[in-house]
Amino acid sequence: MYIKLTNGTPTTYTIGQLRKDNPNTSFPKNIPDSLLAEFGVFPVTVAEIPTYAERTQTITQNETATQVNGAWVYGWTVADKTAEEIAAYDTAKGMSIRSQRDELLASCDWMAIKAFEAGSAVSAEWATYRQALRDVTAQAGFPHEITWPTKPE
Repeated sequence: MYIKLTNGTPTTYTIGQLRKDNPNTSFPKNIPDSLLAEFGVFPVTVAEIPTYAERTQTITQNETATQVNGAWVYGWTVADKTAEEIAAYDTAKGMSIRSQRDELLASCDWMAIKAFEAGSAVSAEWATYRQALRDVTAQAGFPHEITWPTKPE
């Protein structure tokens, strides 16, 4: 990834554009940074994603590179979500947890069907496990902090 400085303003740029913009210049296959700098072209990196609270904040990569300690970098902007965005996140998270719970219940339906076909009750540990799955949405931390029950062996 590269940027080109034009009147002090960095814009995204490629080596292909450099070659096209300078058709009478013979560039080596691997252009050294010092030669790129002569044309106002500089390598740019993406900064590490900062820590943020996914539930209450959004993160976006900056569109403009900035110079940090002599190197060009695309940074990040962290912003607080609106109350509506937080509510939508909570709703989606709840739906995801319910979907996981439903998959876990479906994966042990065979136990209930087997017991029904045999004319007997589901074992206490399986019944407890299945009820604990159904109760996941009633946990105090739902939908953000879930303690999943342990599946019987």
